[in-house]
Amino acid sequence: MPTISMFQGIIIRMYWRDNDRHKQPHFHAFYGDEEAVFSLEGDIMAGEFPKRQAAFVKAWALMHEDDLKANWRLALNGEETFHIDPLR
Repeated sequence: MPTISMFQGIIIRMYWRDNDRHKQPHFHAFYGDEEAVFSLEGDIMAGEFPKRQAAFVKAWALMHEDDLKANWRLALNGEETFHIDPLR
């Protein structure tokens, strides 16, 4: 599972060929022991995430929605994803 970005102690990852369980495009965010699955628009689909960090993830996702969509297409095909700039 490639790490595609890191910011504010949050790690963003996207699995290859990961469309069986959640069906729609998504990424995984990790913060300490917390993990949540987010839509490409930054909404929590599954899991738990601290409110403040979830807001950071949402802001980042909205800023990089086109990049996330491109990475999703690559990941579905098992191809190498690219790094996305962190939230600044």
